[in-house]
Amino acid sequence: MTTDMSLQDALRQLLALLENERQALAGLDLDSIRTCSDDKLGLCEAIERKASGPLDEECRGLLDAVTRLNEINRKIRNLIAANVEARLGSLAGRISLYGAGRPSVAREIPYHA
Repeated sequence: MTTDMSLQDALRQLLALLENERQALAGLDLDSIRTCSDDKLGLCEAIERKASGPLDEECRGLLDAVTRLNEINRKIRNLIAANVEARLGSLAGRISLYGAGRPSVAREIPYHA
């Protein structure tokens, strides 16, 4: 089945939007990040409405690229969030849950041969 061009266009738009989101994350541009998030939701809804039946090769390739870029952006967002949490914890005088001062898992679980 040949997929409607509008689905391919929507996937291309989502791919471009994810590139813009990555740039916004790199620049810590909160307004652009928020706009990209809202636009992503709208495009995902449009893609879901347009996708019916099996996807052609081009759409599968675009969908794979969109999935990979979205995963990269998710990891970047998580790194930024962890960095902010660490800085706030440092300012508040809290010890990091995963940092120094906490015994490692290897010391908590006894080894039995």
